[in-house]
Amino acid sequence: MSAQHRDRSRAAAIAPFLWLGLFFLFPFLLVLRLSLSDIALAVPPYAPQLDLSAGVDGVREFLAALDFETYGRLGGDRLYLAAYLSSMRIAAISTGILLLIGYPIAYAMVRCPPAARRALVLAVILPFWTSFLIRIYAWIAILKPAGLLNAALGAVGLAPLNLLNTEAAVHIGLVYAYLPFMVLPLYAVLERQPAELLEAAADLGCTPVQAFWRVTFPMSLPGVAAGALLCFIPMVGEFVVPDLLGGSQTLMLGKVIWTEFFANRDWPTASAVAVALIVTLIVPLTLFQRQQQRLLEGGR
Repeated sequence: MSAQHRDRSRAAAIAPFLWLGLFFLFPFLLVLRLSLSDIALAVPPYAPQLDLSAGVDGVREFLAALDFETYGRLGGDRLYLAAYLSSMRIAAISTGILLLIGYPIAYAMVRCPPAARRALVLAVILPFWTSFLIRIYAWIAILKPAGLLNAALGAVGLAPLNLLNTEAAVHIGLVYAYLPFMVLPLYAVLERQPAELLEAAADLGCTPVQAFWRVTFPMSLPGVAAGALLCFIPMVGEFVVPDLLGGSQTLMLGKVIWTEFFANRDWPTASAVAVALIVTLIVPLTLFQRQQQRLLEGGR
């Protein structure tokens, strides 16, 4: 291998780490530094400030002034615990609904002819071509008391529903917004499954239902895990959907962080909530990574 080729290989290997360091690690360190600060009536609204002109003494004073007081305040306030548990519950329920809806869709797509599959995949990703915010505003027009849903119910003689500004509306918005993120990983996994396995299961006496639960579904579990993580993790910190469809009664961490940053101007508390959320979400990511590693080792 030539020296030029080795240099290019090293640069290609380093590039992902530089990307993660610049766009993930560095912003995370800034948020972590804010979470260890104290609120202040100043611009910016936190203290201490790093004074590089003082040299080493300035850095030492800056580090000494950082503390975990904000995290202690989070643990003593039930509002943040309630927002955390509510976000986890809403995200978990919505992820379960997405799985119940997305798996049959992905399975049906795989069973279609190749030409129809391409059209269906395009239909799944088509909503991404429009603004996310506009699509959520469209759901306001559908779910409001005088909206399209109640107009349709009234036309068939059914009583109107009060869905807007409720948790049910949040679930509807989340399921609609994140359905492609569940369908596409499931479709990718199901499409790669050899059809010969189902034929072998039928030859061994399995009914179609038994073949599905013994062959198809176990082999699709990596897609289930990937889709669940792709949906659950961003939904925990979702702000737009609960704010527009859930109203003031829906308590989620995304709304709490926004309120602390922009309404209360309490940047340390908002940063501490964000750090606690990130640390919590690392757990399912680590479990998923270990599962993928075991699958790779088992396939060798």
